[in-house]
Amino acid sequence: MRTPQQAVVDYLSLRRGLGFKLEKHEVCLGEFVSFLKKRGTSRITTQLALQFATLHRDQQLAEWAVRLSIVRGFACYRSGADPATEIPPPGLLPNRPPRAQPYLYSEDEIRRLLTVAKNLSSVCSLRPRTYYCLLRLLVVTGMRLGEVINLQLQDVDWAEGLLTIRNTKFGKSRLIPLHPSTQKILAEYAKHRDQFFAGRPVQHFFVSSRGNRLDKGDIHRTFYVLSRQIGLRAPSASRGPRLHDFRHRFAVQTLLRWYRRGEDPERRLPVLSTYLGHAHVTDTYWYLTNTPELMTAAGKLLEKRWKGVI
Repeated sequence: MRTPQQAVVDYLSLRRGLGFKLEKHEVCLGEFVSFLKKRGTSRITTQLALQFATLHRDQQLAEWAVRLSIVRGFACYRSGADPATEIPPPGLLPNRPPRAQPYLYSEDEIRRLLTVAKNLSSVCSLRPRTYYCLLRLLVVTGMRLGEVINLQLQDVDWAEGLLTIRNTKFGKSRLIPLHPSTQKILAEYAKHRDQFFAGRPVQHFFVSSRGNRLDKGDIHRTFYVLSRQIGLRAPSASRGPRLHDFRHRFAVQTLLRWYRRGEDPERRLPVLSTYLGHAHVTDTYWYLTNTPELMTAAGKLLEKRWKGVI
């Protein structure tokens, strides 16, 4: 029988072949294997799984629940080779963290964000253009931040006006059509970027002043600075509007346009779900909630249909 460490490698390989990235799983299961080794056993039990999940007393219940869930998934896999494996039952550490309340940016807020991005203070002339173009692309396409920073030069089809998003969150690839105005902004950025590096090749479309792929942490920190400049976030606030909220806004605006045109959003929702790269259409349904304007539009459409029936 394979050792727990070998079993972890096989387990991760199998699930990654199905499209999962499992970065947190790899770290957590590596710690779990070391935990078992220190206790002189290779057998997974519910008691040991709970001990491991709650090992760090400074962590919140949500993190404990995540750790136990990761171990439980591995235990299910391990039980196929080791019948003595105990699979921790679900609900031992019940916790469902609330989803972040989305923020719907106004047109004015977006204009001001783009303005301060364009005038971002920097010793590098490329940086303000990079953030202006990056933020604008997030707004008009609803792409995930990771998808934008992973774009490579060959992913932009200038002739067809398309972006190719490769190996996304669920291991899928998809195409994003570009409006001519967006394509023009991207082309202007690409021209300046190529001039900045004076012919030196770069791999990614959006790059730092050194030609490397942008760092996600630095992007978030820069966005916090920009949002504070226009009053979207208090100077000392740890919470506030997020970059991911551009994606929520895109989905809501798309649904609103369908409602206002009298189209049936329910029939067209799978199109939006595919465009956004959701694994299930139910993931897209979440955008229907907590949005008063959207609920009002839905109510008007329903009222109009009822009047037609009556």
